[in-house]
Amino acid sequence: MKNLMGRNLTMLMDFYELTMSRGYFAEGMQDKIAYFDMFFRKVPDRGGYAIMAGVEQVIEYLSNLHFDEEDIAFLRSKNMFDEGFLNYLKNFKFSCDVWAIPEGTPIFPGEPMLVVRGPAIESQLVETMILLTLNHQSLIATKASRIVRAAQGRPVMEFGSRRAQGYDGAVYGARAAYIAGCSGTACTVSEQEFGVPALGTMAHSWIQMFPDELSAFRAYARTWPENCALLVDTYNVLKSGVPNAIKVFKEELLPKGHRPAGIRIDSGDITYLSKKARVMLDEAGFPDCKIIASNSLDETIIRDIIMQGAQIDSFGVGERLITARSESVFGGVYKLAAVEENGEIVPKIKVSENVEKITTPGFKQVWRLFDNESGKAMADVMTLHDEVISSDEPYELFDPEVTWKRKVLTNFTAKPLLVPIFKQGKCVYESPAIGDIKNYCAEQMETLWSEVLRFENPHRYYVDMSRKLWNIRANLLAEAQAKEGSL
Repeated sequence: MKNLMGRNLTMLMDFYELTMSRGYFAEGMQDKIAYFDMFFRKVPDRGGYAIMAGVEQVIEYLSNLHFDEEDIAFLRSKNMFDEGFLNYLKNFKFSCDVWAIPEGTPIFPGEPMLVVRGPAIESQLVETMILLTLNHQSLIATKASRIVRAAQGRPVMEFGSRRAQGYDGAVYGARAAYIAGCSGTACTVSEQEFGVPALGTMAHSWIQMFPDELSAFRAYARTWPENCALLVDTYNVLKSGVPNAIKVFKEELLPKGHRPAGIRIDSGDITYLSKKARVMLDEAGFPDCKIIASNSLDETIIRDIIMQGAQIDSFGVGERLITARSESVFGGVYKLAAVEENGEIVPKIKVSENVEKITTPGFKQVWRLFDNESGKAMADVMTLHDEVISSDEPYELFDPEVTWKRKVLTNFTAKPLLVPIFKQGKCVYESPAIGDIKNYCAEQMETLWSEVLRFENPHRYYVDMSRKLWNIRANLLAEAQAKEGSL
């Protein structure tokens, strides 16, 4: 493996992480224990859920944290940091505890995706990389999940490398898309690095390299007789591309005992062209020849052309997947939730005039409650870290904002979502194989009600609080109001 994350990315941080850390050091607070939550406030594309992705890369980053001599020399050159602080960084060693929701899990606004507990400087310095890693891959996984669902069981291939925002966007985007259900990628290094199947056949340039389309098709069929898929829209799909493909299938493949793999349509009215092409292929004796569609597709277009009767067997989706074009920001944030004072956990809250920006204080766990009869997820509940939701007794849910909305659950199973990733700076979690993550994601998607999965106006999946946690939050809000006046 190339180990793309083997680079020292310790300095990939917002500069204020360093200015704050220098302040903590000056105040003697470098060993003060802090708790930070990463969470997001809204689902992209006004959807009903998001998909957790990127934990493996967070682990690789945290396992490689160190400031080398070049880093220290650069910081010294800015004439902002004293030698005591620079010496602290020179001897820096990550020692935090980290919990995270496993990759492939559906996640919802407000609940911690990841929790960091450790010395103030350490837990502060890792903010930027944790955010950019989980924000990016969770965004692409969420978009890919929507596209895969729109395809209704038809394979979706990720084809977006050349339109991604940089090479890391291409490589890690392909990984995230595969986790969420894509069948493979056009990005070769993603198979080499992560085991994501690399797929592809030809571009229009192959056709143009030859004197004519028929010659190009013949040459490709001779080279790849066992997996011959031809691009049929370089000139004219119905008058040239499909007829020439059929001719080559009959003259080059059948005599050698091979069947055609497919044709690909990359332009024009996909619905109309695929219907006509299907008839032509069937009449020529190739009902098993697949029709692949590409060309700036997304979940909305795929859903619409399927509703219109398009005869498509699989899709290649590029720029609108790899860039999450319809909403290109995931919006995860990293906020202080608690500190330790004399061995006790002291919850902290951020108050804002924007209600959605008020944080949930405390060291927390997230529980998912599954109905035992249907297997469906009914709600998530944020609790204090040491609370346990027992599946053996009824549990009352209530809306944290509209507290009179209540429901008592029985016959359910409660599962904690945040699992240990690092303990005192040492990784205690073994990342699953990517194929296992993909299968797990598919299984977890089956636990969501169809109402949550709607593209438009999805049902709100509830993320509630335990009574103890709600009381802490309410008390801190009341204290802030008493100190600062009306909020």
